[in-house]
Amino acid sequence: MTEEGPDPRNPSEEGSAVDEAHGGQGEVGARDATPGQDSPAEVDAKTADVDDTARGDRWLRRLTARLPSSGGPLIGLLLLVAVLSVLSPAFLSVNNLFNVLQQISVLATLAIGGTLVIISRGIDLSVGSVLALGGAVAGWTFAEAGLPMGVAIVAGIAVGAAAGGVNGLLITYGRLPPFIATLAMLSMARGAALVITEGQPISGYPDWFRLIATYDLFGVIPFSVLLVALLYVLAWLFLRYRPTGRALYAIGGNEEVARLSGINVRRAKLKVYTVSGALAALGGLLLTARLNSAQPNAGFTLELDVIAAVVIGGASLTGGSGTVTGTLVGALIIGVIRNGLNLLGVSSFWQSIVIGAVIAGAVMTDTLRNRED
Repeated sequence: MTEEGPDPRNPSEEGSAVDEAHGGQGEVGARDATPGQDSPAEVDAKTADVDDTARGDRWLRRLTARLPSSGGPLIGLLLLVAVLSVLSPAFLSVNNLFNVLQQISVLATLAIGGTLVIISRGIDLSVGSVLALGGAVAGWTFAEAGLPMGVAIVAGIAVGAAAGGVNGLLITYGRLPPFIATLAMLSMARGAALVITEGQPISGYPDWFRLIATYDLFGVIPFSVLLVALLYVLAWLFLRYRPTGRALYAIGGNEEVARLSGINVRRAKLKVYTVSGALAALGGLLLTARLNSAQPNAGFTLELDVIAAVVIGGASLTGGSGTVTGTLVGALIIGVIRNGLNLLGVSSFWQSIVIGAVIAGAVMTDTLRNRED
């Protein structure tokens, strides 16, 4: 009699024959022998790697989500101060610390307006040019028109507020994206500053005006630092206790919901951009007092530092979050980095690279925080 093979009509018998041919491994053994296909051990290893990567990603996002509430920017500032104090003993001297505060006074002033704008889910790229325009108008009003310096100060701030108001109108009624509207104002304000000054600095101001930037209370504390501190206290009170300040968070979180809840979104945005323009012009006056000259090219690319200070301070570019205290810490981080690198003799070109890396890190943190939310 001939020996019968497995019945092709019975899969179980075929499987048994395969088991015998491969030492009893059955279907698993058949899969192991398939070319180009991973073994079970390899599949398990890859799955473990994916799980580890996912856990690491979740851990990183949770960490960045907690940074603002745990004082992340402040911790970073303290670590930065500690490192620079070791690298340069002169860094922690009283005079140098107040020098840092005076150096960031203009940036910090503009950053208040930048905070309000970003909380409301906007952006203002025109503040550097409006700074130059405010200083140019004040200088022309005093030096060319012959009006008192007090009138010149009011004129400069009023022109800055008007430029910010135009931004607000273009955004709210013209329905232009904030990026485009303020980019247009960046060009127009810079051109107007050059036209008013004819491309030349305007100098020769009263002594009392220069004291705004040069007078030191008790011989140590610059008056401009006290002025900026007062502005930050007022901005903090506004955002924390005023209904219009709290409304900015609602607008930045969800503009349509804010409108349906009764908030006049257009009016709120118009006010925010107007205030941003006025503060930019005030920063221009502080810079003019420090230099004793209104420079038409002043504030060039300063808008990038303003955005950096706000984002480093924990505000989200998507709106709805941010504090002026965090922004102040962000401005201090930028000022401390530049001051410390100057003390260490690092080239200004390298300083720009370092600041850019800090901005990239801050935006990455913001992005990861938003993904977690």
